[in-house]
Amino acid sequence: MKRWVIVVSAIILVLVGASVLGFRIAVQTLKDRVVAALGPGSEVAELKVDWSSVELVGLNIQGPKGWPTARTLHAERVKIVPSLRSLLTDQIHISSITVEKPYLSALRLPGKLLMVPSLLETGARKDKDKRSNEEPSTRTVMISKMALEDGVMEIFDATVSKPPLKIRLEQIEAVVRDVMAPPLKGRTQFDLAAIVKGHRRDGRVKISGWVAAASRDSSSHIVLDTADLVSLQPYLIKKGEARVDKGTLDLNLKSEVRNNKLDGNGRMIIKELEFARSRSYLDTFMGLPRSTVISFLKDHDGAIDVDFALKGAGFFSQRDARYPRRGRYGGAVGREHQGGGPRG
Repeated sequence: MKRWVIVVSAIILVLVGASVLGFRIAVQTLKDRVVAALGPGSEVAELKVDWSSVELVGLNIQGPKGWPTARTLHAERVKIVPSLRSLLTDQIHISSITVEKPYLSALRLPGKLLMVPSLLETGARKDKDKRSNEEPSTRTVMISKMALEDGVMEIFDATVSKPPLKIRLEQIEAVVRDVMAPPLKGRTQFDLAAIVKGHRRDGRVKISGWVAAASRDSSSHIVLDTADLVSLQPYLIKKGEARVDKGTLDLNLKSEVRNNKLDGNGRMIIKELEFARSRSYLDTFMGLPRSTVISFLKDHDGAIDVDFALKGAGFFSQRDARYPRRGRYGGAVGREHQGGGPRG
């Protein structure tokens, strides 16, 4: 009897050992597939799998040649919680994806914004080629909630300056809801709050709204609070105009895109404005003589208050902005100079 107990115990130990070994092999295989799916230059330090979630630890994706930074994406930890029951259906449901301390870099070019090109751009081309050679799949992936915690994002905007202007956001807290792939009917909701880094001071930004990926319609509300005007001046002034040495910018903008047409209205307030040393008596600021702007500031408590409208193609460019003669700046200064208020 004792001999049988020893044999059974040995078999159990072998089975347990085989299960552990098999699990480790399966996890390593899954890790290799995840890295391959993320594209060239991708690394995952560790993959943790249990019955309810999958965790990617030390996720890193290097930037391609010509990218403005060494990395396009980094995250200390990515936790994915799937709905196991949905894995056997045509719609895979991910309850949540939480990304801890992510870093993301983006490059804005005329007409598009590039993010993680090795994953999104290459993946889109592969999917297109695959769909052209195969029957379309009816399987979809639905993500109920994606959360970014304590993130950093650097946006390099090549549409306003060369080399590209860098805008850095820190302490990002963001939530995206109802993400579907491939994009079908429905709206993806988003909320984001962050600190906007500046040369002289830091400001705050809040962005909320929704986007319908299938139709490319969207609605957004952007609020900037005391952002550093020195860092953002390429968006307000043209090349050759008076440079800003100090100032803050408040912005409240609501915009919508329907049928690839942009329609937006907003208000911006510039305070504590100081110009750099003048190179010419004929310098202008936002299309108006520098001397006139200085006189206006003296008469209006040092503030410029402008209502404006955005009209144009779905992907906004600085040329789409139109500043009507409203607000203290557009009204008072606009009456003194033909052609209306300032132009961006």
